[in-house]
Amino acid sequence: MKIRQNVRHWAAKKALTMPVVGDKTNDWLVDLHTSVFLKRADDARQEERREHLDAFFEGTMDVYLAALEAGLPEAEAREITHIQANFDFYNHGWTEMMEFPSDELETHYERYQAFFESHDITIADPLGEFEPAGGIPDAPSTPERLDDPDHPHAEGGFADDVYVETGEGDLVVGGQEEPEDVDVEQAPGVDDEVDAE
Repeated sequence: MKIRQNVRHWAAKKALTMPVVGDKTNDWLVDLHTSVFLKRADDARQEERREHLDAFFEGTMDVYLAALEAGLPEAEAREITHIQANFDFYNHGWTEMMEFPSDELETHYERYQAFFESHDITIADPLGEFEPAGGIPDAPSTPERLDDPDHPHAEGGFADDVYVETGEGDLVVGGQEEPEDVDVEQAPGVDDEVDAE
């Protein structure tokens, strides 16, 4: 799929592995992802999905770290979490929130099948072993949307690899090399003044 990668992503990667700062960045990223995807839902559906998405994205933060520990590059580790979110959106019939068309679900799964299988992640069970002990709060589904899916935010044709849009707007297949000097202060949630920019 197509994702962005800039200095803030590298700083977030660094921050997430640090004590105290990691928790702050984690919380900020969970809130960010919930907010971004709720804006894609109908106004009447947003609040009923909030707790579910908060808990789900909390789980994907652990997946991101596990993917990095498994040796996957930052772009692929982050793409995995977005693929999981799209599995969840599809399972609930929330096609308006999806980032790629539903007919690409299997292709995205197959690209990371070894990682997914090692953690019991499937399309039907997108968090696998990373699901919190108490589970994920339920949220109403809209299965009727699967009959004629509407994907206003989806970009198809990027299922064969991770496509990274750089800070300069270039498209790089597979991602970029990690910069040597990453300032953790640039990570989301670390510096309130930076986040306000």
